[in-house]
Amino acid sequence: MKTAKKQLRPTFRDLTRAQCDALLVRNRVGRIAFTFRDRVDIEPVHYVYAKGWLHGRTSPGTKIATLRHHPWIAFEVDETKGLYDWRSVVVHGVVHLPDRDGSPDDSAAYESTLQLIRKLEPLALETGDPTPTRQVLFRIHVDEVTGRAASTSAVKHVEARVERRIRRDDEATPR
Repeated sequence: MKTAKKQLRPTFRDLTRAQCDALLVRNRVGRIAFTFRDRVDIEPVHYVYAKGWLHGRTSPGTKIATLRHHPWIAFEVDETKGLYDWRSVVVHGVVHLPDRDGSPDDSAAYESTLQLIRKLEPLALETGDPTPTRQVLFRIHVDEVTGRAASTSAVKHVEARVERRIRRDDEATPR
C-alpha cells in the first residue's frame, strides 16, 4: 500500500523594491519581451543592472528594427530552486539604443553601457570578442518593477517546530 507523501503548501508573496533590485544585480541573463502588431516575442539576453537601468548588447536584426519603432518592453528574470521555491522580477520600461557617434549625452550613455558590459565580457566589441555579432548596445530604463516569490521553506520550519512540540508533549505525557 502506498503512503501519501506529506504535501507542503507554498507561501506566495510580493518582493520589495530592494529585493527586486538585489535579484536584478545578482543575475546576468534575463528575457526581453516586445511586441509588433499582433505578435509578441521573447528572447534571452545577458545584461548588467546599474542605477535603475538594464544594460545589454545584442545582434542587429529584426528585434532591433522592431524596438526602434516600438521601444516598450517587459524584461523578466527568475531564480528557481523548485516548483514552489522561486523568485521572479518583471521590469517594464523603454529601450534606448545609444549611439557612439550621437549627441554628447548619447555618446556618454554608449560608453557607460560598454564599460558595464565589459564587466561581463572584457573583450566586448574588441578583437577576440566571443560573440562578435552582438554589436548593438542597449539600455532599458526601469520605469516599473514588480517581483513575486514562492517558498515552502517557511512552511517546512513551522511544520518542524509543530512536530517537535507534539513529540515533546507526547514524551512528557505520563503513560
